[in-house]
Amino acid sequence: MNRLHLTGHVCKPARLEKSPSGIEHIQFSIEHRSMQAEAGMSRQSFVRLQVIMSGEGLTHWLDKLTVGSEVHTEGFLHRHEDKQALAKLVLHAQHLEMI
Repeated sequence: MNRLHLTGHVCKPARLEKSPSGIEHIQFSIEHRSMQAEAGMSRQSFVRLQVIMSGEGLTHWLDKLTVGSEVHTEGFLHRHEDKQALAKLVLHAQHLEMI
C-alpha cells in the first residue's frame, strides 16, 4: 500500500502549471516537524516534501497556499527525476485541507 497523510506548513508557495496534454498541476512544498517515539526514546522528526495536485479547478488554491499556511495532505508517494536525473520523492495529493 502506498498512502501518506502529512500535516505541515507551506514553505514554498504554490505555482500552477499546465501539462502539454492540458492537465493542470499545482506544486508547492510543505515542512513537517514533530516529536516521535522510537526505540523507547523521543526524537525530533523533520520532513520537507514537494506536493503536486493534478486536475481541474485548482486555481482557487493559489491564494490559500501561502508560506506559513498549515495544511493536511493525503495521497501517494511517487519518484520524480529532475533534469540532472536526480531522484526525489514527491507527494501526489489526492486530498488537501487547510487547518
